[in-house]
Amino acid sequence: MRGNHERLVSIDEVHRARERIGPYVRRTPIMTSETLDRLLHAKLFFKCENFQRTGAFKARGALNAVWSLEPNRAVGGVVTSSSGNQAAALSWAASLRGIPAYVAMPKCAIKSKVSAVRRYGGQIIWVESRDEVPTTEEYERAVTRIQSNTGAELVHAYDDERTIAGQGSCALEILEAVANLDAILVPVGGGGLVSGVALVAKAKRPELRVVGCEPEMADDAYQSFHTRKAIACANPRTIADGLRASVSGLTFAHLLNHVDEIVTVSEGAIIQAMRLAWEVLKIVIEPSSAVPIAALLEKKVLGEDKRIAVVLSGGNADLTCLPWNEPCENMGVPR
Repeated sequence: MRGNHERLVSIDEVHRARERIGPYVRRTPIMTSETLDRLLHAKLFFKCENFQRTGAFKARGALNAVWSLEPNRAVGGVVTSSSGNQAAALSWAASLRGIPAYVAMPKCAIKSKVSAVRRYGGQIIWVESRDEVPTTEEYERAVTRIQSNTGAELVHAYDDERTIAGQGSCALEILEAVANLDAILVPVGGGGLVSGVALVAKAKRPELRVVGCEPEMADDAYQSFHTRKAIACANPRTIADGLRASVSGLTFAHLLNHVDEIVTVSEGAIIQAMRLAWEVLKIVIEPSSAVPIAALLEKKVLGEDKRIAVVLSGGNADLTCLPWNEPCENMGVPR
């Protein structure tokens, strides 16, 4: 972990990223629900990144990184380590530019997400590990070998200024579409999305509260934020598989500078919130997307007639293993 002295991404970089990726990404819709407003005691605006290309917000950062590359650096392709949404997003973005994408994936990756990477043309290299879930060091060794063999450019899922700038474009769309917001709720895993959203919010509306929402079972960002010391989470076991990564030095710096609060939620609330979105909004979201809704359910964030935007980060749920139907011990560990 690098520490909290990292260079912060600027609002100008986010605007440039938005222009760069504009021809390829969707301006995702914002949904409302009178039923959920009554239940959660707030006026809610759901930013539906589950309708984004590749099914998650990750497409924004991956595109910005890929199209930021100079031709001489792009020719070798790009590489990342991931078992989930980042893997698919980078594979798709690389295919648009006509360059190869290499993905270091764990053997425990969900089959549907492995299929998505292959569908988008990504080349999978399995990460060898002593345990079911590889360590950070094992991922890094795999990426280093790939770079040595191919000359590919590393595009990290969150520890990358280009990635954060791309994710910030989501917040620009929210602020343009919804006036007089009081808060934005964002899921927190590695911290790339909340970093991008928060930097935009504070640049455009300094009084707007940005709240990161995290599972209790993967609470590294919560601990880091409240102790002002970067703390990694060892072997997190949350059902919110997209939020199992620990914040990096880069994202930690953005949290300290731009985020107002980080709250945690229980596993039961995540499942309840996910099902509520399916039943009331009539849309598919994955467990990670449900975490901000869970924060409202558990009153970790008090709505009380506030106008609150909720970022639904993705919809790549494992349809063979829905959490309210049967126990699912492994729902993947995206990075």
